[in-house]
Amino acid sequence: MNSNLDNLRHSCAHLLAAAVLQYYPKAKLTLGPSIENGFYYDVDFGTDKFTESDFSKVEQKMHELVKKWEKFEKTEVDENEAIKLFKDNQYKEELINGIVVKKEKITVYKSGEFSDLCRGGHVENPKDQLKHFKLLSIAGAYWRGDEKNKMLTRIYGTCFPTKEELDNYLKMLEEAKKRDHRKLGKELDLFVISENIGKGLPLITPKGNIIRKQILDYEYELERRAGFQQVFTPHIARSEMYKKTGHWQHYRDVMYAPFGIDGEEYVLKPMNCPHHYMIYTSRPRSYKDLPMRLSEPGTCYRFEKTGELAGLLRVRALSIDDSHILMRESQIESEFKTCIEMVRKMFKAFGLNNFYVRLSLADPSDAVKYIADEETWKKAGEKLEKIVKDNKLEYKIGRGEASFYGPKLDFIVKDSLNREWQMSTLQLDLFMGKKLNLSYINEEGKEEHPVVLHRGLTGSLERTMAILIEHFAGAFPLWLAPVQVVILPISEKFLEPAIKVKDELFKHNIRVELNDENKSLGGKIRQSTLQKIPFMIIIGEKELEKGELFVTIRTREGKDLGMVEVNKFIKQLKFQIENFS
Repeated sequence: MNSNLDNLRHSCAHLLAAAVLQYYPKAKLTLGPSIENGFYYDVDFGTDKFTESDFSKVEQKMHELVKKWEKFEKTEVDENEAIKLFKDNQYKEELINGIVVKKEKITVYKSGEFSDLCRGGHVENPKDQLKHFKLLSIAGAYWRGDEKNKMLTRIYGTCFPTKEELDNYLKMLEEAKKRDHRKLGKELDLFVISENIGKGLPLITPKGNIIRKQILDYEYELERRAGFQQVFTPHIARSEMYKKTGHWQHYRDVMYAPFGIDGEEYVLKPMNCPHHYMIYTSRPRSYKDLPMRLSEPGTCYRFEKTGELAGLLRVRALSIDDSHILMRESQIESEFKTCIEMVRKMFKAFGLNNFYVRLSLADPSDAVKYIADEETWKKAGEKLEKIVKDNKLEYKIGRGEASFYGPKLDFIVKDSLNREWQMSTLQLDLFMGKKLNLSYINEEGKEEHPVVLHRGLTGSLERTMAILIEHFAGAFPLWLAPVQVVILPISEKFLEPAIKVKDELFKHNIRVELNDENKSLGGKIRQSTLQKIPFMIIIGEKELEKGELFVTIRTREGKDLGMVEVNKFIKQLKFQIENFS
């Protein structure tokens, strides 16, 4: 995030906290950081209730208070002074104790009559700079994100340097509400989340599965051309395997509890890597076998806290369009190039043409998160940066964002509302081949260890579907649309020719439905428009007068394309489908 914007929003979090205390003097403040699109403050209101209906008065108070906020005044205090300043607030006391343990300075920032425990990062002139803000929503949040702690009230807001920027952002939020995939998923019958099955476990409906299948079919075709081999692996594995790979140590908090089978410990798989490694190691390999490209849209299971679940975006059962390419070091650049081209083709088909790459590197100071081998990390990071430059990818560096086994390229797309979403990932792993003693015989008859490219072509299929639903507002391009054409006979009199037209479309693999309900044509058109079906075929008297297979075409946008012969229309449809439009 832009540091100036970060400081602006963090300053506004202070202003929110000050205004809250004006109305709720017994409230206990905790933390108020800036976040990607604004800020929040977590507050313990005790027995008082705070709702979104209170936003108006709090915003008004914020505008009043900021007029007297000339600056943020920094003061360093010792532990005793800090505890005294925030007496009766156990949350601040816990934060102070944490600062003391780390032997860091305790700083307090004051504006007007309000003081808060803070590390800093504020605007220089709050009364002039904190003008364009808006409180947005409320959510529950456990203190420190721990479900064992008390549930606090999290107040979200945003702030911008100008009124125009704030207004544009609020307009985008309104449009985003209309596009919310949870809302559209229900309206368009794409997926279901049933309390009887469990939270975070989406059920993909027949229409939703058509979208999923179209994505996978295109992926399969790209993989076929690039020499990938499809595999299938079970949903469970011995936990001992994950201990060998290191996943157990690094991902234990997102893995489900182990269970016993015949005296051995098993887990639901959180990722597909170990299974694919065991396929590789199941027989002797030669350098002639490399690169070996194994792929699978495998379902993985990861624990997400209830408050973090979000429709298809954050789930507990996710299908990762995964691949593991086992290769020689000399093949790294060519294999990355192949995968980058596949990602580009997927994004083009999705109409996601605005993207960049985050080059996620290790933080050398974090010995706990990453495998300790500074030289190998440096080598891998430099190799990836060269690949990014050679493939002319726009990129940003994210230190401390690497996987525990290697640096990666995370592809960040911008949707039709200019929101950013992380999708595809390509990860370079120089460690696992040695760690698991994977090997192949080189030209000289000696053993070598392969290196691994971990590839998620879109990420998870559930997340991809959510992003596409919102990107297209449910109005999918023809190739993805669950129903591509709906036939609307004006009355029962025209049902027989409508069936013939349907059969003709079906014969050419067009996804077609016939609406034979006893409704007016206007009612049928409205129903089809709300279902966002790309094309409507209307059959009535004037169409039959022209010929048995002549129809009138109307689009979901309301455009009348006139009368056309069915086979000519089918050719047009096929052209659009083949070109992902």
